[in-house]
Amino acid sequence: MSFLRLVLKAVSPIPKLESFTRYLFIGPHPDDIEIGCGATVSKLVSLGKEVSFLICLDGRYGLANAPKGTTPEELVAIRHNEAMESARSLGVDDVHFLEFSDGGFYSVEELRKALAVRVGVFKPDVIFATDPDVTNECHIDHLNVGQQAKIVANFASNKEIMAQYGALPANVKAIALYMTAKPNRFISTRGGHVSKQLDSVLNVHLSQFPKGCPDQKMMPLYIRMRSYLYGIRSLKGQAEGFRVIDGMRMHCIPEG
Repeated sequence: MSFLRLVLKAVSPIPKLESFTRYLFIGPHPDDIEIGCGATVSKLVSLGKEVSFLICLDGRYGLANAPKGTTPEELVAIRHNEAMESARSLGVDDVHFLEFSDGGFYSVEELRKALAVRVGVFKPDVIFATDPDVTNECHIDHLNVGQQAKIVANFASNKEIMAQYGALPANVKAIALYMTAKPNRFISTRGGHVSKQLDSVLNVHLSQFPKGCPDQKMMPLYIRMRSYLYGIRSLKGQAEGFRVIDGMRMHCIPEG
């Protein structure tokens, strides 16, 4: 860690995520929030926080494990229903869909505008989104959604710029990037939150994780191992990790 980064950390520490009130979780596809940070969702709900989901893409091309003969249009409806049920299982009733096509077949400018509009309506303190800067992330939807969420988080408080998107301003304090390789903040997920996360994925998103498929064994192994490793790293027992960028570090401070 550079000397400048140490000074910045001492002068303006990265905020603790649990200290806020309103949280907008942005997912590229209907199951990404649950896989990436479902235990954190459960934890924040248990603390009485206000949580909303925004799912950007319709998931129409996730056909690999869907029932044979399912069309992309049929899968959209299935995944929509699975997303609603999964969110409810984590305690979230406020779920919104942008319904852009899966697979990158949309304008990133229109995606950014739609994200800005929802941010302006919900006015989150913290936005959660996929980390678009992970070296080995190759999925265009994860890259696009994460990048546009970062841009919107930075501009959210600027009334004039948000107006250009047809959106209201919002005082976003930080963006927390999940599915990241470089976490700098951790949330404790002890107390059954990981089990709720696994249930929301493996018992609800059955079009993607049907009973008997290899992922039904691989996913809980990965998620539990990740939670314990982050728990050891943060001394929290079990945890999820995020790359948090607060307002001070969103612009012109790469050492943050």
